[in-house]
Amino acid sequence: MPGFIGEVMDHCLATAPYPNPTLAFCGALALQAFLAGRKIRDPADNRTNIYLLGLAHSSAGKDWPRKINARVLHAVGLANRLADQLASGEGIQDALHATPSLLFQTDEIDALLQSMKRARDGRYESIMATLLTMYSASNSVFPMRRRANKPDPGVIDQPSLVLFGTAIPNHYYAALSERMLTNGFFARMLVLESGPRRAGQEPLAPDPPERIVSAAAWWANFRPGAGNLADAHPAPATVAQTDEARRLLDDLRQQAEAAYAEAESRNDAVATTVWGRVSENARKLALIYAASENHERPEIGADAVRWASRLVSHQTRRMLYMASGYAAEGEFDELALRLIRKLREVPDRALAHSVLLKRMKLDAKTFRQVVETLIERGDLSVDTFRTGGRDATCYRLAENEGEARVNEGGSE
Repeated sequence: MPGFIGEVMDHCLATAPYPNPTLAFCGALALQAFLAGRKIRDPADNRTNIYLLGLAHSSAGKDWPRKINARVLHAVGLANRLADQLASGEGIQDALHATPSLLFQTDEIDALLQSMKRARDGRYESIMATLLTMYSASNSVFPMRRRANKPDPGVIDQPSLVLFGTAIPNHYYAALSERMLTNGFFARMLVLESGPRRAGQEPLAPDPPERIVSAAAWWANFRPGAGNLADAHPAPATVAQTDEARRLLDDLRQQAEAAYAEAESRNDAVATTVWGRVSENARKLALIYAASENHERPEIGADAVRWASRLVSHQTRRMLYMASGYAAEGEFDELALRLIRKLREVPDRALAHSVLLKRMKLDAKTFRQVVETLIERGDLSVDTFRTGGRDATCYRLAENEGEARVNEGGSE
């Protein structure tokens, strides 16, 4: 990744006790997206506000990129633009009303999603609604809620909310619900998995190099437009696109539309929701790439679009694949998906009855109910074989189980 994002990544990897390239990339991308918020746009008025989620297991280095970002923003006088708690939708709105550009860095976002999924508390509903609305309001005006003692609550002009969350992979996917997958929240989130933890190293102080601080300070001081109201009512600079970049963006849009139509023909609400955001997400990322490559004279070129297109297309397929194996609406559906995952994890996608029962950690009655349901759905087949002079039962995943709906993105 050229320019600022690459330099922040290098600094993070050089100083972290457990270097994690995926999380370093997420942190650097979020930092650049925040710095450019409300300051640049592309010709279609897309902005740099993005929702990022880095998935990694415990003690894999999830906190170090957040520390790097905090140090950089503190060095340029923007530490007051950081937040770490999504306590309520009203709280997010009030924070953005006071500071229209914010970087939320939050750990264990899966716990928040579980609360949204299980609780009937209106507080969590308001968080979801606010996150959905703020993502789309970045190039518009968000009216503040009315109060009895404040008849003219005002508005937030072009709010820029960048979310950088981290979570444990299985916990995150299990926390998703069908509603989250279809209401647009999942489609707005770029989810990156970090894989196995790397070998550790002696950590260094995360104080950012002067070159990083200088670029961040440039963004902090950049005021597009004129007059004293530039902060309250900004006029973002438009970053031009090359002819080749425009052609590639149009190609991606047509590919996403074809995938959307195919999903629509299958009545796949999750896939249509996600594919419907692909073009927008790629344009946002291409804009951020251009800002990182040359902050003083950014231009969206072919390299920026190719990178953004590959990333978004790959992650879209991967997200859909993982969601198909985890997201459930009820407890019984969760058990069914857990059994399917147990079989997916073994090379021949089959396990003996006794082995699968032990791995599921269920009582025999519940286990039979789950197995019978999956057999009737066509997701599971039953084989019988001889062992030790007795007949034994083996359960095997059907060939078309789940995979007709989505293609895993690993082939990209």
